[in-house]
Amino acid sequence: MSMEGCKARTGGTGVASSECMRHAVVTGASSGIGEALARELVGAGWAVTLVARRRERLEAIAAELGPAARVVAVDLCAIKDLRAWVASLGQPIDLLVNNAGAVAVGRFVDIDPADARHVLDLDLIVPLALCRAVLPAMLARGAGTIVNVASTGALGPSPGMVDYCAAKAGLGAASEALRGELRGTAVHVVTAYPGPTDTPMLRTATAGYPDARAVRSLPSGTPAALARRIRRAVDRRRARVIYPRVYTLFRYFPAIARRLLDRFTPPPLPASAGSDRR
Repeated sequence: MSMEGCKARTGGTGVASSECMRHAVVTGASSGIGEALARELVGAGWAVTLVARRRERLEAIAAELGPAARVVAVDLCAIKDLRAWVASLGQPIDLLVNNAGAVAVGRFVDIDPADARHVLDLDLIVPLALCRAVLPAMLARGAGTIVNVASTGALGPSPGMVDYCAAKAGLGAASEALRGELRGTAVHVVTAYPGPTDTPMLRTATAGYPDARAVRSLPSGTPAALARRIRRAVDRRRARVIYPRVYTLFRYFPAIARRLLDRFTPPPLPASAGSDRR
């Protein structure tokens, strides 16, 4: 970015070098996919704001990443005005990564309604509100990218994860629709559909099934590899990332995916043994 561009971003005042870097906000950055994305982006020259509830964990990650990373410890579901919260960050957002999420695994009739509502809020309502909060400034600047981290559960819903799949399907559909709506503008939207990825959330979710071996036998990937693919999709303005690639089957052959999931997904435990949030 030129010095003129830096001055335009900061009102013409003197700027530190980190303020001239492209700025990404990554939600759910305290572990798993969000942490991997923060590391990937800093490694690629971005300044990154790490957002999650666990301050101690965020500060440990930021200490490793150096001055390009800063910490904002907050429960996004508790913020009534996300537009005001975005403005309070005090720095233009070049890249928003909606990654924060929650999951509750178990029989639909056994899931606590409060847990179900939390999943829907964090996985769907909050990401859409953040999109609305950042879009006006991105459109005004003529630049910006939004990454919405959905799930292959949006393409092939799994028994035992009804609320999670409903929220991720909603986010995936909204993200794809928003990308189409913004076609012709300088703002780009990437929809990510992670399959099973080696994260604390996945390990917690598998506890909701009596036969975890069937779940663990599914093709899986790593957060670092997924983060690398998402960063490349941002750089190359690709529409979506499906990882591991075998799950592309879910997008193009949904009937086959439905049959496989119905046939091989073990029934969930009567009570929700697996719930987590990132």
